Amino acid sequence: MTYKLIVDADACPVKAEIRSAAAAFKLGVVMVASFDHRLQPEEGVETVQVDRSDQSVDLYIANRIRPGDVLITQDFGLAALALGKKAYAISNRGQLFTERTIDFLLDRRHEQARLRRGGKHTKGPKAMTAVDREEFLQSLTKLLTRLQEN
Repeated sequence: MTYKLIVDADACPVKAEIRSAAAAFKLGVVMVASFDHRLQPEEGVETVQVDRSDQSVDLYIANRIRPGDVLITQDFGLAALALGKKAYAISNRGQLFTERTIDFLLDRRHEQARLRRGGKHTKGPKAMTAVDREEFLQSLTKLLTRLQEN
């Protein structure tokens, strides 16, 4: 099966780890970002710059992701779309999104947004550490190994 890694690259802190894993598994990489997040061209990586509008990156990815592709994103909604298209989705912290977990995550996101609209301050994600990067790379490698064996 031919698949590729598709990256929601606007705020992705693990681009180097993704390139490393892709090279090890000889996979294509497509990094998609808005023009607000300039991507540098690199060998073996297709870079796509899209409009600055709010959902342009998500729409571009949703329209092009195929069954078996691997999406790297921290956006639960985009992950849900990928799962619906029989692709795989993993967060930039190494959390594999599944049909079993995505509904809970979407519900939690909705609840947090409701609280913020009501004036409650909620915490954002903690800063990435070297340990977080290593855990991401391990999770991605484990997923790619499993896909290669199938």
